[in-house]
Amino acid sequence: PNLPIVGGILACGVFLILVSLLGLAGAVKHHQVMLFFYMVILFLLFLVQFSVACACLAVNSEQQEMLAQQGWNKVDQDVKSQVQERFQCCAFRSRLPVNGTVDYPSCDVVDKICCGSDVVTPACSCEPCMAKLKETIDYAFKLCGGIGLFFSFTELFAVWLARRYRNQPDPNYKEPHAIFPRKNYLY
Repeated sequence: PNLPIVGGILACGVFLILVSLLGLAGAVKHHQVMLFFYMVILFLLFLVQFSVACACLAVNSEQQEMLAQQGWNKVDQDVKSQVQERFQCCAFRSRLPVNGTVDYPSCDVVDKICCGSDVVTPACSCEPCMAKLKETIDYAFKLCGGIGLFFSFTELFAVWLARRYRNQPDPNYKEPHAIFPRKNYLY
């Protein structure tokens, strides 16, 4: 498991819970200032989430390959080995070593799975990982972009609701009407 990613997701979750509690407290107490700041924070979240979602949807296949190559270069051999076993592939683009050094773990186990036998011949080998990962990466970007757009517009709807609710009068507040008394006038 990648701990920085998990930590980032947890931090975002805690932040969103605190923002939602701010909105809930503002709505329950009819506190105009709390609801105003809730609206502002939600609108800023909308802008960030909308821009990230649009960026995910706008990434083309060459940019996806570049990002995947950078990710492949940064991860350690254990992660590369897990990717090779899961997707039954070997190396990133090619088995030919760049600058005389091999940047991927041994493909002996994976080649046996790809060839379907214990004897591996040079004619039978797994294809590179980028070819197998291309569809998965594209699907992940499109899925993240779509989900991000859905939730960003949900946040925009929440801003509209908060604004509408913020402008309602407090039903517990009884205004005295001395000149023209109504039902809520206290003698």
